[in-house]
Amino acid sequence: MSAARRNNLPARRAAETLAFTHRGIGYTASVGFYEDGRIGESFLDGVKAGTDAQINAKDGAVILSIALQYGVPLTVLRHAVARNDGGDPQGPIGALLDLMAGLEVQP
Repeated sequence: MSAARRNNLPARRAAETLAFTHRGIGYTASVGFYEDGRIGESFLDGVKAGTDAQINAKDGAVILSIALQYGVPLTVLRHAVARNDGGDPQGPIGALLDLMAGLEVQP
């Protein structure tokens, strides 16, 4: 079995910064793009430094970035996160994934 290859982003890349609220907590996200418009990285930060919400958001965004760079499709990630009966995301990573889906350009 061969090892998967990480598709690193170029040193200079387009990015977009978003602010959103999920379950009463404010978040700021930055999303980086490959040259073809696919999303390849995310950063997510909560409002209050050192809180569990902030730490979980940052860690989740790192894992999300690595998954994207190894080729996991955004749609697969969106379907993998916890959602309520109405289909709304339960956590901030799910909320970010939903926002990212509106930003990504399909090659």
